[in-house]
Amino acid sequence: MTVARPAFFAPFSVRSFCFQWPADLLASWAFEMEVLILGWYVLVESDSVLLLVIYGALQYAGSLVSPLFGVAGDRIGYRRLFMITRFLYALMSVAIALLAVYGLLTPLIVLVLAGVCGMVKPSDIMMRFALIAQTLPANQMIGALGLSRITTDSARIAGALAGVGVFALFGLVPAYVLVSVLYLLSCLLARGVAADPRRGELATTIESPVAVARKPSTPYQDLLQAFRYVWRKPEILGAFCLAFLVNILAYPLFLGLLPYVANNIYNIGQAGLGILVASYATGSLLGSIVVSSNRFSVGPARLMLIAALCWFAIDLCFAWVTYLPLGMVLLAGAGFAQNICLVPLAGVMLKSAEPAYRGRVMGMRMLAIWGLPTGLMLSGPLINTFGYTATASMYSALGLLFTVAIALRWSRELWSKQALVNNNQELNRT
Repeated sequence: MTVARPAFFAPFSVRSFCFQWPADLLASWAFEMEVLILGWYVLVESDSVLLLVIYGALQYAGSLVSPLFGVAGDRIGYRRLFMITRFLYALMSVAIALLAVYGLLTPLIVLVLAGVCGMVKPSDIMMRFALIAQTLPANQMIGALGLSRITTDSARIAGALAGVGVFALFGLVPAYVLVSVLYLLSCLLARGVAADPRRGELATTIESPVAVARKPSTPYQDLLQAFRYVWRKPEILGAFCLAFLVNILAYPLFLGLLPYVANNIYNIGQAGLGILVASYATGSLLGSIVVSSNRFSVGPARLMLIAALCWFAIDLCFAWVTYLPLGMVLLAGAGFAQNICLVPLAGVMLKSAEPAYRGRVMGMRMLAIWGLPTGLMLSGPLINTFGYTATASMYSALGLLFTVAIALRWSRELWSKQALVNNNQELNRT
């Protein structure tokens, strides 16, 4: 029997999502505004590119400990962890705003506070998705994940522009007061997110359900158990391999090498770089909107593999294009394919994971982003030796090859139409 797909706005029929979505939207806008405002402040006040680079790196430092946040979420509940982190963002932003008001803010203080929040922010998307899996019906999950992704993509466009505009017109203090207000409102809205109905009930282990009180474990044991769990779950392992693949071979061409492309391929300077970035971000936003419609019939796992192939194919075309308008179209297409791939990928991992493991599984998913710096570091010497076009073509060709290899290796669990992750059946919700 064919299961009817819910409407575009169906996730908003769930009260918890009605609070979570605007809370995530406000937090995402605050993230983007804050990075630009404080990054500019550090550069201007210190006149040091090194400190600016350190500030940027601190935004991602917490991805190394994302699995530990997953452990915490599985232990204390995702809503509680969600509330704690949102309160931390608000507290840190208010502290920076007050220091700025009284003229006590320094680049060093910004780096310290950015380091504190940087340990948490990379795990924010993991907590958002885990909460959605906990509170939304399975047949609404992909649409809800797409709607959640819209909050991030819209912030990269509108939030960034708002941050720059307010900073340019009114200065640091009013701009950062606005950031603090957004964080505080996000914190208040987060209070409406539903609690985990499983708190105090049974926890699921790899082998079988057992009572938490009868088999206590340490966070270290929980973490090791999660690694073993992912290794033994072919659907999750295949999705993780694809996530690492796109980070090491697809993302570097856009998130790291666009300045090189703007300067050396299109010769359009900084203003042109902004156009390229906007093209990619616009495509990403459109991808989120389309996947939110939940109208794809191929199944989440098949969709993520098809989209990954399209993404790498677009990358291959982009490597050879020197005509700017066509390059902008391809960038928008790559951004579109990115979210058509990654949103279903998150859905596959969440649907395949038992409730007691969802936080840890999504935490380990965040480790895949370390493929990005690896791919960037490898691309530098390769471009110097073989040139950009040859390097980008090699990355894209390898991406196509390994995506096909993943589809073949886990064909029964991911590619088959009969695979459990390719339908709207309730999986692992008990």
